[in-house]
Amino acid sequence: MKLARFTISGETEIRSGIVEDHYIREFTGDLFASLTLTGNTFSLSDVQFKAPITPRHIIGIGKNFVGEGAPKPAIPDMPILFFKPLTTVVGPEDPVLLPLGTDEIKFESELAVIIGKEAKNIDPGQVNEVIFGYTVANDIGAFNYFHSEGHWTIGKSFDTFCPLGPVIVTEFNYHSARIQATVNDTVKQDAMMERIITPIDAMISYISRFMTLMPGDVILTGTPAGADLVRDGDVVDCFIEGIGHLRNPIIAQKS
Repeated sequence: MKLARFTISGETEIRSGIVEDHYIREFTGDLFASLTLTGNTFSLSDVQFKAPITPRHIIGIGKNFVGEGAPKPAIPDMPILFFKPLTTVVGPEDPVLLPLGTDEIKFESELAVIIGKEAKNIDPGQVNEVIFGYTVANDIGAFNYFHSEGHWTIGKSFDTFCPLGPVIVTEFNYHSARIQATVNDTVKQDAMMERIITPIDAMISYISRFMTLMPGDVILTGTPAGADLVRDGDVVDCFIEGIGHLRNPIIAQKS
């Protein structure tokens, strides 16, 4: 099933729906409990996709892929993890805003995992039971705001720095996911999930040891080689086959 949030032409109300072929069937209700179809159906050509979820928390992992042909290191005892605030979230086609005084930022195409059940101290073998679905993410960072002592919080936290979309896919074989990205239609990233260092099951199990994961939490699982710097006027398109394209322009803010 593919789930989306969207608006229709001439309206600002954000609706939810199930994407099927060339149309979307509107529903109401709790995404993680029960859905009720409204009977309204819209053509995909008449809707604008929004971020498919308003997350509860956003947790990212750093330095989690190796380049093609490079030896894969052992899974670290303590992965590099960070949080992104909810104000970073935007949807497809929404602009990513350069911080004032910053000329370039780095994009990172990633698979995002959406948690659907409460999870605390779970084993890797239990992880699939708590995953609700998957979407595409662009984990943006402003390197000039990364602290010299190592923390990334400020550089990862600017408004619009976490595009998500276009849909949540509830049935997806992430083990064979292919992560791609283009900038201005030039390929920058193209790698398989097999290059990941801390696998998704181990990653989510580890996170559940120090915080209780809840429905709506989003886990950014890392980016493969090729993530690059982008500037005002560039357009980044992140793509995962089976989920879709997440396209966002990079725009300089006016002081």
